[in-house]
Amino acid sequence: MQLKDQSLIQPDSAFINGKWYRPESGIYFDVINPATSLPVARLPDLDEGQCLEAVHAAVNAAAQLRNTPGKQRAEILRRWCNLMHEASDDLAAIITAENGKPLAEAQGEVAYASSFLEWFSGEASRIDGAVYQASDPANRIVTIKQPVGIVGIITPWNFPAAMITRKVGAAIAAGCPCIIKPAAETPLTALAIAHLAHQAGLIAGALNIVTTLVHTQIVGKMLTQHPSIRKFSFTGSTAVGKLLAAQCMTTMKKISLELGGNAPFIVFNDADIKKAVDGIISCKFRLSGQTCVCANRLYVQSGIHDQIVEALVIRINQFRLGPGDQPETTLGPLISKKATEKVAAHTEDAVKRGGRVVTGGKVASELGEAFFQPTVITNVSPEALCAREETFGPFLPIFTFETEEEVVQLANSTDVGLAGYFFTENASRAWRVAESLEVGMVGVNTGLISDVASPFGGIKESGQGREGSKIGIDEYLEVKSMTFAINN
Repeated sequence: MQLKDQSLIQPDSAFINGKWYRPESGIYFDVINPATSLPVARLPDLDEGQCLEAVHAAVNAAAQLRNTPGKQRAEILRRWCNLMHEASDDLAAIITAENGKPLAEAQGEVAYASSFLEWFSGEASRIDGAVYQASDPANRIVTIKQPVGIVGIITPWNFPAAMITRKVGAAIAAGCPCIIKPAAETPLTALAIAHLAHQAGLIAGALNIVTTLVHTQIVGKMLTQHPSIRKFSFTGSTAVGKLLAAQCMTTMKKISLELGGNAPFIVFNDADIKKAVDGIISCKFRLSGQTCVCANRLYVQSGIHDQIVEALVIRINQFRLGPGDQPETTLGPLISKKATEKVAAHTEDAVKRGGRVVTGGKVASELGEAFFQPTVITNVSPEALCAREETFGPFLPIFTFETEEEVVQLANSTDVGLAGYFFTENASRAWRVAESLEVGMVGVNTGLISDVASPFGGIKESGQGREGSKIGIDEYLEVKSMTFAINN
């Protein structure tokens, strides 16, 4: 990577206590570019003892950050946001190198990520309490909000910048130091962002990045079970989230979990077809379908099924599949060969059950082992794997339906409930379906729902808690009630 600011990446280093951390001994792991399957950097694989150094750094920073006025924390967050804007080209290049997404998408993620720092800089000055009417006239009840304490955080690889700032922006605004274990696939972005936070004036120890691959489970146990860590936040799969939540209960930590999804995308006969197709494309194929809120199941009412399929194929055949650092690329690689194997398995299963491949359907091996052709399959069985599992790839299965009641039942027939989408021009139906879908977030006539001002999170087995919006900071605050007796 040719960066304007080479200080954003330091070889063989994590980031602990405000400094690049290079252990004297230990093991290392390679960060792989999914487009080439070649390493782009080597980082230390930190163990339990080295992670403990990050905990001690956070403990030492906790009192100072807690007692830093909200206005001052807001100023740090704004400076951090500005530094991310200034470094946007470098940050995008890092994201593309370790994640694979096209540069235009990476630039968009940097802008989205920095917006959380700007947003929570405003919330830092608006942490307030309340006065309650006591049942006893001799008493007065007042509540205040205080930082929960040190936060352990584990983030995924698909949005290596935004998944950090959405959590850390709120935590720092609340006055909580953080220890982050980024995904082993994409730790370079986390390290660069932490370096910028330190340049913005964040106190040493308030943001620590623990890099690891082999010791992932050990570090995970440290973040979920250490008594000095009072809050834990995780974005990832439902299975891993359940395991980590159980570990948190050993010390009764406050937790936020943003887990897996299986998003339905519904198109009714009365929908505007062009707008619906635009929505499907933007929702499904961002990051080659590797987002937790992307459409996983497309339900099209029978009256417009053929029109939707035809329009989708035209649009999809215009994609340019290739390495993310090439300007003409519109669809990049998946994160790994393992990811392509899952998409291939879902494709084979759907075809075996009667599905028909309309376009795509194969690994694009001429480009590399992590590339998969954008795929559309029709006549998909409700029993297919792709109907029951999140695919996480550029694979779009299409199901037909006849009635509103039928499709709502199909959409809700899953244990998870993160996001759902539908297109209709009927205002009454819009309200009915939006209220009926068992998800935490609904897109009505839009395929894009992520917004710094919108609460992000799911229901059922898609997790608990909300990130972003004005309520996102509450996840990092505790309410303290104080009762004053006024009769001496």
